[in-house]
Amino acid sequence: MTTEHKVTTGAAATSLEDGTGVIQLDPWLAPYKTALQERYAGFKAWRETIDKEGGYEKFTRGYERFGFQISDTGITYREWAPNAIRAFLFGDFNQWNPSSHEMKKDEFGVFEIFVPNNSDGTPAIAHNSKVKITMIKPDGTRIDRLPAWITRVTQDLSVSPDYDAVFWNPPQKYTWKNKAPPKPKSLKVYEAHVGIATVEGRVGQFTEFTANVLPRIKNLGYNTIQLMAIMEHAYYASFGYQVTSFFAASSRYGKFDLSRCHLRTPEELKELIDTAHGLGITVLLDVVHSHACKNVLDGLNNFDGSDHQYFHEGAKGRHELWDSRLFNYGSYETMRFLLSNLRYYMEEFGFDGFRFDGVTSMMYLHHGIGFGFSGNYHEYFGAGVDTEAVVYLMIANDMLHKMYPNCITIAEDVSGMPTLCRPVSEGGIGFDYRLSMAIPDMWIKLLKEKADDEWDMGNIVFTLTNRRHMEPSIAYCESHDQALVGDKTIAFWLMDKEMYTHMSVLTELTPIIDRGLSLHKMIRLVTHALGGEGYLNFIGNEFGHPEWLDFPRAGNDSSFHYARRQWNVVDDELLRYKFLNDFDGAMNHAEDQVGWLAAPQAFISLKHEGDKVLAFDRGGAVFVFNFNSTKSFTDYRIGVPEPGQYKILLNSDEKRFGGHARVSAESRYFSSPESWCGRDQYIQIYIPCRTALVLVKAE
Repeated sequence: MTTEHKVTTGAAATSLEDGTGVIQLDPWLAPYKTALQERYAGFKAWRETIDKEGGYEKFTRGYERFGFQISDTGITYREWAPNAIRAFLFGDFNQWNPSSHEMKKDEFGVFEIFVPNNSDGTPAIAHNSKVKITMIKPDGTRIDRLPAWITRVTQDLSVSPDYDAVFWNPPQKYTWKNKAPPKPKSLKVYEAHVGIATVEGRVGQFTEFTANVLPRIKNLGYNTIQLMAIMEHAYYASFGYQVTSFFAASSRYGKFDLSRCHLRTPEELKELIDTAHGLGITVLLDVVHSHACKNVLDGLNNFDGSDHQYFHEGAKGRHELWDSRLFNYGSYETMRFLLSNLRYYMEEFGFDGFRFDGVTSMMYLHHGIGFGFSGNYHEYFGAGVDTEAVVYLMIANDMLHKMYPNCITIAEDVSGMPTLCRPVSEGGIGFDYRLSMAIPDMWIKLLKEKADDEWDMGNIVFTLTNRRHMEPSIAYCESHDQALVGDKTIAFWLMDKEMYTHMSVLTELTPIIDRGLSLHKMIRLVTHALGGEGYLNFIGNEFGHPEWLDFPRAGNDSSFHYARRQWNVVDDELLRYKFLNDFDGAMNHAEDQVGWLAAPQAFISLKHEGDKVLAFDRGGAVFVFNFNSTKSFTDYRIGVPEPGQYKILLNSDEKRFGGHARVSAESRYFSSPESWCGRDQYIQIYIPCRTALVLVKAE
């Protein structure tokens, strides 16, 4: 786990011209002033280059110049392929004649062709027809590729496993109905994968997610959705992290039915986002700019026949563990491609921001492979840093926040890079949040290796609070990786021995299930309240999904049995999954009332190792956790931030949450004016074993 210096001075640093403003917030950065200046100089150099091209506004419109552009008189197709000496557009429109429509190449390596409309004024390339580019390399060999900027690719498995590029020009454009909601003050993220969001053993659809899952998310109190695996990827089991077509929303989640022409896959995704906005939900895209699929026929790899068009050449351009290609972030056209990709999803689909995948891999030349970050600052500013990639992230964040003030960006970084979530103007990298990746590891380690009476309250608190407090983070209990086959979710670690036999309310409440339900709720609440400035949950984990996640693959005979979410178990009133689901919703709604995620870091008043009791207050609410497996405590003193009368806002032991109702909902607690555990007031409460209480001032 990364050990980080806590930064608590000031709310903002001065925006200096050399990128060293962050040192005002964190004096430990002073020895690395030169490194900060160098990366900021790289950022400024890119800004100057982009400004000469018309600034972000013009530079990021690559998707309106490259690929297929439609006008009143015809269709223009452009493609950057500097290594090719000749190029031709072919497809259904010219009966796949590979030489009838030759493109012209300019001095920058951009090929272009204009295809005029038919004599009757209709486009010469029909909507939904297949297209390709064929190129001739310097050695005379011919290669066929899917256009790099194509916005629609499909796969007909009855014909071939290969993907087809499709010219997308629907007669009816999607009409937006709702405005995006305001940027949430307390970010509560529901991480979701559309394909697995159905009970049936198949790929789920955008329309089903819109109709069936969005209402669940809204009812649970999440205000943000993070959609995974949207960018087209050839291998479904890659979880969307082996992208082949960056500008194409995956066709596997949508329907195409000629008898219902109003249904179009990209439009179905737009409808999903539009509907979410109408429910007051912000929508983020899980964007993959850290690497690209190495596929050649349906990806960017060797697109123009060279090894280094969008990527670094040789070993530097390959990720040895992910078996994928690595972008050259110092390349002009790569920068245009990636920045335009971000803007495309903001403009065309109405996304509200991004979760950037694999940021650790991007920022370091070693990609984090075999490297254990200790938290020493020299690890973040030494020779192992990929400055070009860091500068790209600075440019991307700067562009997004300048063009879209309400945009949210989240970094998946395990290294603990200082300044990651500080504004670029201060010399930071510019993200709004980072994922607190040490927290899920802690919970799984505890459940795997420690008995309940061995849980270290101090270590739990340290892990939950060990973050750079001027750089917002998002806490979560378990990652989507821990839901995959080969690992276990928290619910599985707690209850897998009896989840298939004793989750019915008609059966006895066994010690295993009782413990599992109790700790599942407590782990979530303490992480939610103490772990960050945002909270994240992976689809299905909120109700303790009874099985792992495993996508169809050769190792399971291409089965969809585990690639789905069993909503039926949480909807069944006779099963105990509903208790966890209801508590998850109550937890989020309690946060709505208190606003603890947007409040300053909690004041920890008690960490009692013998009693296994933890107490803290945040945002005016008082949180008490009794992790003791057998002991309940009466008249237990808890320090409170203000004098007065306190009442229960949330009680994990309520009957509706599968508890034992040992604490009355009508209980009131009056403070006493005596110093206790760092507070000037205290209350005395009854706190049963394996119970969590949230108390607030009574009106």
